[in-house]
Amino acid sequence: MHGQITISYPEMLAFSLKMRNQEFEREMKVISLVKLYELGKISSGIAAKILNISRLDFLSVLSTYHTSYFSTTERDLESDFYNA
Repeated sequence: MHGQITISYPEMLAFSLKMRNQEFEREMKVISLVKLYELGKISSGIAAKILNISRLDFLSVLSTYHTSYFSTTERDLESDFYNA
């Protein structure tokens, strides 16, 4: 089962970032998951699964957004282990 979130935005926003609409939408999805990870709301394994990339690739993405992957708790590590 999948949910869907629709966000309206002016096309000039994507244009001002020099992105096509599809690129901008993907970027918003990635940024949302990075922030949820940073806040401790989801594990890196879950974020990676949603983005259809490996956990290692997601951890690499974190550096793009200046987010540390060392802020995980023991519970996060257990969750990552079971979701890997």
